[in-house]
Amino acid sequence: MEHTILLALCGLLAGTMNAVAGGGSFVTFPFLVYAGLPAITANATSTVALFPGQMTSAWAYRDQLAGIAGVPVRVLLPVSLAGGLTGGILLLITPGATFDAVIPWLLLLATIVFACGRNLGTTLRRFVHIGRTPMLVSQFLIAVYGGYFGGAVGLMMMAMWSLLDSAELKDMAAARVLMVSAANGMAVICFVAAGAVRWPEMLTMLFAAIAGGYGGARVARFVPASVLRWAIVALSAVVTAGFFLRQP
Repeated sequence: MEHTILLALCGLLAGTMNAVAGGGSFVTFPFLVYAGLPAITANATSTVALFPGQMTSAWAYRDQLAGIAGVPVRVLLPVSLAGGLTGGILLLITPGATFDAVIPWLLLLATIVFACGRNLGTTLRRFVHIGRTPMLVSQFLIAVYGGYFGGAVGLMMMAMWSLLDSAELKDMAAARVLMVSAANGMAVICFVAAGAVRWPEMLTMLFAAIAGGYGGARVARFVPASVLRWAIVALSAVVTAGFFLRQP
């Protein structure tokens, strides 16, 4: 019962975070590990639990959907689907001990990207510019990461797009939400089909995350996103340090 209540609270907080600034998996994944789930099962369960909220956001953005730098959605979408499927399969075939060793570094990468903020791509564009083909290859690789782990994948995607497109980041939001949802959706199918999801924990978090997503939209009106973002960075840094410390 204690874990059930905490799972619901984590799902509520994660849904709120995703609605306002992102980073919900920084809460759900480590708590599931704390609750006793193997890291791969915890990651799969967290991904499935947060997926409906992503789909809700994608539906809400449907009228604003547009391609990136002349690359249409009909091209980006299958690339993202293929990458997410590849990432999901890679996670399932990764030995548990290997994933345990890799996860602190994935958390560190996600924390750094999250801390750099949404202007990362704008900064990088001063030094780097990529063409359409490298952009699609990068999209596939980022989608693989999204299906495999997914922390801060949306920010990574927009940073990469900014190397090709000078559009405002808010104009990329609809495409970002759809492509992240596509990558995660393929991973979800893999995880469910492989029986890698712990359903009691997942369902508790799922419904709480949906409620948190609704409440987060209201919270966003009163709390500056920058304040929440740095709070999430601090939380993710603590979580990352904890996973490094638990390494044998």
